[in-house]
Amino acid sequence: MKLTLLQTDIVWANPVANRKAAEEMMLKVEKSDVYILPEMFSTGFATQPEGIAEPEDNDTLRWMKQMADRLDAAVCGSVAVCETVEDADIVNGESVNGESVNGESVNGESVNCKYYNRFYFVKPGGETSVYDKKHLFTYGGEHLRFTAGEERCRVEWRGVQFNICICYDLRFPIWSRNTSENPYDVQVYVASWPEPRRAAWDALLRARAIENQCYVAAVNRVGDDPSCHYNGGTCLIDAYGKTVIAAEDCQVQAITAELNMEKLSAFRAKFPVLKDGEN
Repeated sequence: MKLTLLQTDIVWANPVANRKAAEEMMLKVEKSDVYILPEMFSTGFATQPEGIAEPEDNDTLRWMKQMADRLDAAVCGSVAVCETVEDADIVNGESVNGESVNGESVNGESVNCKYYNRFYFVKPGGETSVYDKKHLFTYGGEHLRFTAGEERCRVEWRGVQFNICICYDLRFPIWSRNTSENPYDVQVYVASWPEPRRAAWDALLRARAIENQCYVAAVNRVGDDPSCHYNGGTCLIDAYGKTVIAAEDCQVQAITAELNMEKLSAFRAKFPVLKDGEN
């Protein structure tokens, strides 16, 4: 199986421009089975999503489905989403379960919505798996506007199991633990991880690959948004903690690598760390 990791420079709050740039990259690179885009790849990482987040039924998801069909491959990445909350569930601007909601304008109409940092894993034919980011970045205020997800997301595609995480999830190893109840082969991390904390990104990715005996596919952006500078760090790491392929720092670049599933299975059988960890 081949993976293509797309290290993009995201135009702030401009889904049309970002989809166009991503599409051009995807069509130029060698054909893959999976194409992975960064966190909030259509808008940039927005902790204040009003006017930036896309509706639940959004053009970016439709584009991902079109590209999945066109490329006969899975297309994935996270999007800032405004999910409409029914009026019947709202009491004085709050949902009846106590979770906060916000007024938002979608297509010129005022609605109540809950925001999610939502990962889409889209297969040809339109089948879509969804993961809402569990660990919201409180240091940057993400928790003030977004609702945290509660469910893990594991996706099977062409015989390979993918476990999905987003950015800050990387700092919480229990959430992505590779177990008999949640087994996987590839751990995906998509991110908007700024340059000042890049050393942590590099170290934690390698740790997650080693402790979970898996491939780690990590996709970070480059460039600038209103708050941060990003220098990349997109890479594929194998179960030994070795870098299989890496994008150049500060460069817009698509990189492609092939997974060696036979080698991974043999390593796990010979050195059964995962099994021993459950004893």
